[in-house]
Amino acid sequence: MMQFSTTAPAHNLHKFQALRCPSFRCHSSSIKQQPISSFASSSSSTQTHKPSRLHLSNLDKFLDSQKPLETSSTTTHFQHQQIQQPIQKSDAKDKKGKNFLEGLNLAKLWPEIKPGDEISPRHLKRLQRLLSKTAEYSPRNILGGKWKEYHGSNDWKGMLDPLDDNLRREVVRYGDLVQAAYQAFHADPAMSSTEPPQHRHVSLPERSYKVTKSLYATSSIGLPKWIDEVAPDLGWMTQRSSWVGYVAVCDDRREIARMGRRDIVISLRGTSTCLEWAENMRAQLVDLCDDNTEAQAQAQAQTKPKVECGFMSLYKTKGAHVQSLSESVVEEIKRLIELYKGEELSITVTGHSLGATLALLVAEEISTCDTNVPPVAVFSFGGPRVGNKAFGEHLEKKNVKVLRVVNTQDMITRVPGIFLSEELEEKLKNSKLVSGVVDMLEENTPLGYSHVGTELRVNTKMSPYLKPDADIACCHDLEAYLHLVDGYMASNCPFRANAKRSLARLMQDQSANVKKLYTSKAKGLSVNLSRQGSSLQNLSRQGSMSMSTCLPSPSSS
Repeated sequence: MMQFSTTAPAHNLHKFQALRCPSFRCHSSSIKQQPISSFASSSSSTQTHKPSRLHLSNLDKFLDSQKPLETSSTTTHFQHQQIQQPIQKSDAKDKKGKNFLEGLNLAKLWPEIKPGDEISPRHLKRLQRLLSKTAEYSPRNILGGKWKEYHGSNDWKGMLDPLDDNLRREVVRYGDLVQAAYQAFHADPAMSSTEPPQHRHVSLPERSYKVTKSLYATSSIGLPKWIDEVAPDLGWMTQRSSWVGYVAVCDDRREIARMGRRDIVISLRGTSTCLEWAENMRAQLVDLCDDNTEAQAQAQAQTKPKVECGFMSLYKTKGAHVQSLSESVVEEIKRLIELYKGEELSITVTGHSLGATLALLVAEEISTCDTNVPPVAVFSFGGPRVGNKAFGEHLEKKNVKVLRVVNTQDMITRVPGIFLSEELEEKLKNSKLVSGVVDMLEENTPLGYSHVGTELRVNTKMSPYLKPDADIACCHDLEAYLHLVDGYMASNCPFRANAKRSLARLMQDQSANVKKLYTSKAKGLSVNLSRQGSSLQNLSRQGSMSMSTCLPSPSSS
């Protein structure tokens, strides 16, 4: 026996269908409808079932004639469910507050939209700000009398983990000065082989500094002649001498007052030419000093300080029309010390990759080039090993402070020498059983290299923008280094939420290593920004034209 509740009148049923499907319309049917009370009859005779079946059959034919077809079929299916299943009061109460859209699975309707690919409006606005090419830096606080601590007088103890805000700003600032060296070189990398080089313009991000001298590095080796026959279009890639960096000095009174001293900066770029790459491969260790007095003092020591042969070659070799890097740096530093005699000075040497190795050699030599040499500090990024353990001790005796910024995923920082993972290397050094073996390898083997100075370690995996499996080039890239430093707070903390550094250059240089979510959003934002920029330009042009039409001409006045 089938019973149907009479709590759902026919007119309510049509009204509900109209709400569920906007395309459904109520038409007056030619079918003779029977009252609902007849469906509630308890009779089980076949006469009661035949009209209802006929009614449903005719209703199906009528609904099939409605458009769109998909909507009509959906409505018919819904009618069958309403007639065949009893309507319970409890179900009506439960479904009373639900919306029709809640039952839709939007991921199936639009597969390209995934819940994990959505960015909240707040994060989207922040991404738009970070993609702006306008440089935005962390606040510059007055260093004053504490500048020596930020310059490494106490080896940056208590300032690295967690990273001091002022120190972060200084590290990123020196990294930007190295970026300026890269940009200046790639703007005009070629050098004349017959004439001395002219003064090169360097666009510095720090307007408080001015460039006083250009620096050049020369290789002592040459490429075989057959290379010119095989690849004659290499051009500047095969030149022996190349522009490698510059010396700059702070000449802004406000910045000098903020820093607490006048700062002299030596900025050095990384490997760019074929011969520089060839010099990097010359991994045998050679003695550091050629001076007889210092050489005798080192001979009395148990172990001589040694450095890589290729690095020393680029540092000491003279060019056809340029001085060696060693001669030019020492000459300029002596001149500046004499020029600003009586002022409080500091010397900061900064570099990336090959520039980081040359920075150590520069700092070692200028620390004793004059009787009144100011404090010398090195801020290096992604630098390989330079010399043996005795070389590091030699720098400590000369009071040269070194802050070495290292990316855990950067393999360049583990060469040259015996290649070990950073974790294994630390375990070996901390183990009492094998620490003596490690020291023996560092001191007595041809590849016994050791790192120098204090380490600030960052990690590519901590960045929310970079892929955790970024390639070697990205992990060694200077802009990636500065991005990681700008977001670093502590070794046990996530990426800094209020990081200021723009992502525009990182997106441009390392787009393949940026997470797809941000690259796709960045493309849309860049289009919107370009459209906004063009519309603003059009508005400004229209405004200028309207202003010109409103202003009287000189003749009319």
